[in-house]
Amino acid sequence: MNDDSWYWDLQQQQAVPADERGAGDHLLGPYATRAEAENWKAKVEARNEGWEEDDEAWDHAGESDTEE
Repeated sequence: MNDDSWYWDLQQQQAVPADERGAGDHLLGPYATRAEAENWKAKVEARNEGWEEDDEAWDHAGESDTEE
């Protein structure tokens, strides 16, 4: 089976192809391309920002936008 996925190795600080990856406890991925793996931080930050916005909306669900 040929796996064309890429991972970001947090210990080596580099993108590695799936067939060269080590233990999963220090990897991020899989990513479709090497470039995506190398830009992991932007993707993680964007995802986290979206989650924070969702959490904020959840925390204030049902609250009125008007103050009395």
